Amino acid sequence: MKHVLIAVLMMFAVPLAGAEQQAQQESARQAMNNQRLQSILERIAGELSGRPGYWEFTVHGYRVSVITDERANRMRIIVPIVKAEDVGSGQMKRLMQANFDSALDARYSIARGMLWSAFIHPLSELSERQFIDGLAQTVNLAGTFGDSYSSGALIFGGGDSKQKQDRHYREIIEREGAI
Repeated sequence: MKHVLIAVLMMFAVPLAGAEQQAQQESARQAMNNQRLQSILERIAGELSGRPGYWEFTVHGYRVSVITDERANRMRIIVPIVKAEDVGSGQMKRLMQANFDSALDARYSIARGMLWSAFIHPLSELSERQFIDGLAQTVNLAGTFGDSYSSGALIFGGGDSKQKQDRHYREIIEREGAI
């Protein structure tokens, strides 16, 4: 079994109060763009490479790419998992089941001969919290490939996935002041 210890900050353990909370709400209303995303990534990613619109960094051994297109209003977080040719038909079926109920906002995808974990969202509507949550789900989905095939948040009922899920979801980028 693969156990992925992933640390993603969902929010501070202590709720923000007063002016700080109001400032956070104001920030959430601002449209996300490359400049805001760069600022978020610089706070949470540690070593960051790339340029505005294409950034790469590592989270717990997983290579993460964040790609944006401001004109098309799109953003994606992607993590390579394995070569697509190495995914058997049983695993492929399991991936599709997971995309229905346990992958949630992240998804398994195939492109350029690779199996990826991906989170795709309109850029300008993306909040900081949604970005961090999407990052957590994408890395966790890559890490649970071959085991629970779960983004870690929960399992949406009505699908074929067992009620097995990793409980390491809440830790990815736990750094003081990340949000």
